Amino acid sequence: MTFHVERIDHVVLRVRDMATMIRFYEQALGFNVERRLDRLNLVQMRAGASMFDLVLSDTKSASPNMDHLCFRIEPFDRAAIEARLGPLGVSVGETFQRYGAEGTGPSVYFHDPEGNQIELKGPPA
Repeated sequence: MTFHVERIDHVVLRVRDMATMIRFYEQALGFNVERRLDRLNLVQMRAGASMFDLVLSDTKSASPNMDHLCFRIEPFDRAAIEARLGPLGVSVGETFQRYGAEGTGPSVYFHDPEGNQIELKGPPA
């Protein structure tokens, strides 16, 4: 018997300021807190069909803890992305065609409040 990967199940991001990060991901991407595990200092947020977990870091390091995280979005509308992120003080990079799980499609990058690079990727062209 064999198996195959279908999609990202969850991503765990270490954060320094839990409240700020929860608020950012709720406002910027519309995620909702689904579960809290206080004994682990962990908050699990719903990100479409996937989970996005935030765990309180025990370090005050200023460096991001990953290269970037990519979320597949539908539809890809740059004006709508800017309208949602702009009021949060987020600057969105240029739109480029990039390869992802479904093929090549439009994407943009930005940074969350703790410097983690986030990519929003649209459907393949």
